[in-house]
This record gives sequence, C-alpha cells and structure tokens, in this order.
Amino acid sequence: MILKVITKTRVYQDIVTQFKDLIADGKLRPGDQLPSERELSETFQVSRASVREAIRTLESMGFIETRQGEGTYIAPSVETLLASVTSALDHRRDFFLQVFEARKTLEPAIAALAAERATPELVEQLETILTEQARQVAEGETGVDADTRFHAALAEAAENRVLLRLNEAIMDSLRETRERSLQTDGRPARSLAGHRQILAAIREHNPESARKAMLHHLETIEHNVLQLPAEAADPHSSPKLSPASTVLLSGRLSPHSTEEERA
Repeated sequence: MILKVITKTRVYQDIVTQFKDLIADGKLRPGDQLPSERELSETFQVSRASVREAIRTLESMGFIETRQGEGTYIAPSVETLLASVTSALDHRRDFFLQVFEARKTLEPAIAALAAERATPELVEQLETILTEQARQVAEGETGVDADTRFHAALAEAAENRVLLRLNEAIMDSLRETRERSLQTDGRPARSLAGHRQILAAIREHNPESARKAMLHHLETIEHNVLQLPAEAADPHSSPKLSPASTVLLSGRLSPHSTEEERA
C-alpha cells in the first residue's frame, strides 16, 4: 500500500482521508482487500484503536465493507462510486457542472420511463405533491420538501432500482444547495412551473415530451445554481481534498507523523 504521512489532527480522521483519496484516484477499487488491522497499524505507526475507528467511519460512510471471516474490502456499491467521485471533485463550479451533466443524462430518462409506466395512482400522487408545492410557494416558502418528493416520486415511477439509487445519491449530495437555490427570487415559482410541464407529459403518457420537459427544467436550474455566489454553491457534504495522495499498499500507505497514539 502507498500510504503517506498524516498531519496532526484526530488520527483516525487522517487515515479516513487518505483512504478516500486513494479510492477517488482509482488506486483502490471496489473489491480490493485492505491489509489487516495489525498491518495498517504498523504501516501508519498509530495505535490499532485509531485504525479500528477509521475502519468503522469508512464503513459507515459506505466506502468499505467488512466480511465476516474474510476481511475488509472496498465496497462495490453505487454509493461508493458516487461518494468517491464527489470527494474527488473540486467544489463549486466544477462540482456542479459535473453533477448537472449527470442529472441531464439521468433524469430525462427517468421522466420518460415514468411517462411510459405511470399508473393513475402515481399521477394522483404527483398532483398531490404539486398542490402542496404550490401552497408552500404561495405562502413564501421555498417548497424544497415538495420539490424533493416530486423528483423522488418520478424515480419510483420509473420502476428501475438502479436509477432510483443513483437519483437518491445525487439528490442527497445536493440538498443544501437546492435549498439555497430555491431561496433566490422567482426560483420556487419557476421550479413549480417546470414540474407542472413534466407532470402534463406524464399524464399524457408521452415519454418524449416528458424527457424534453425534464431537460428544460434541469437546464433552468443549472443556470440558476451557477449564478449563485461561490460560498452558497459550496456543497458541505464533501470535503475539499488536498492534492492526490501517494499510492498505498505495497508502498501506497505512509506512516502517521504525529506523536499521538504510538501504541
């Protein structure tokens, strides 16, 4: 492993950051097995307690998984892929350009599938959500909760679990920025209007119209978000990373440099 020297903060957090860098850089891939706790402790020159805490943190974040009797592995999940990409991106403009590129690929397809497969119950559910969004907007609220539920309901209607999980992961990474975006003048009403156009296409079971309506909706949002001040567009869900780390494993992990927890 190629692990690099860790600066003095909380020891386990620096171990977590180093692993996240390696996953983001593609130097640790889904299915790769990590060294044992003892080997990591010796390589990092930290206590085994610090290594255990780092492993627990990475597992809770979805980056790794522990297999009973086998060891610890880089998790082969959609969430891991998205988390590593998000962590690797420079925040602000580059982050949002890439996220909206993904959304403009994913969500129009979801809307088209929803138009094909929508049941009367689903259409009624979407209408109820938009009625609530209209109420929130009329009362001066952002309508972010109804906005989120609308996109989630569309993903459910597409009846594709992979698309659903991808959509959920992207929406989670954008929640704070979506709230701020919806606070800009006129944005809640434009969002509602876009949703109504999408719903009209779904009600008519017209996939192509639904696709185009969703794409137009996302392009409008993208323009709005990219006009935000940088600090408003900074997604706190993923920390800014330092330059790519030296590779770990067989030389890719570097020892911990502080005097803490040498046990």
